[in-house]
Amino acid sequence: MPTLGENLKSIRKAKKMTQKDLAQKSGVKQSVISDLETGNAKNTGSLLELANALGVTAEELKKGVTSVFDNNVVPIVGKLLPVLSWVQAGEMTSVEAIDPSEINEWLPPLSADDPEGCFYLKVVGVSNYPAYMEGDCILVNPKFQVCDLLSGDLIVVRNNTDATFKKLVIESDDRKYLQALNPNFHPNIIEFEEDTELVGLVIDAFRPLGGSRVNRTRKI
Repeated sequence: MPTLGENLKSIRKAKKMTQKDLAQKSGVKQSVISDLETGNAKNTGSLLELANALGVTAEELKKGVTSVFDNNVVPIVGKLLPVLSWVQAGEMTSVEAIDPSEINEWLPPLSADDPEGCFYLKVVGVSNYPAYMEGDCILVNPKFQVCDLLSGDLIVVRNNTDATFKKLVIESDDRKYLQALNPNFHPNIIEFEEDTELVGLVIDAFRPLGGSRVNRTRKI
């Protein structure tokens, strides 16, 4: 079970607040918040102020909460997953290799089954509109190999360091193509070239700010 400090840190980050932000909003010293998160606090007398500032109850802060979002899209299940930039996705060797200080946002998993190493990307552009709109969050499992993929899978790939999100099409002769879901986007389909690298399989997605949950795209 997560500790009080782990809960506090997870909820604070999910609310996109720094320790300084939380200190200013709650009136609790930043040093106290730091001690609580690292487990070095001598007392927990500031829980009510911190909970109020985070929009949860003191009990939820101690034991964890089922949701820190009003849109009921995602539950907190264990630790948070990083939201990577497309540049990071294009350059990374693994999520673990990225310095956490270079990650600006963390979100809860969408399922308790989501494996270690998964990460989010935020959709940009209109190549997969309207199924996936600008700002939608896609959940990527980087543990898959090209040989594990099926025709119709949604995948993130990269050429050199340019990452992109497309549907995989596999022909009967095993030739592979990347297709945009938006039929009006050009080029709509391109060949999966030899130097194309698989970043990961898109296994889930959701639309923030009160939008609907996108159906889970692939079972793990």
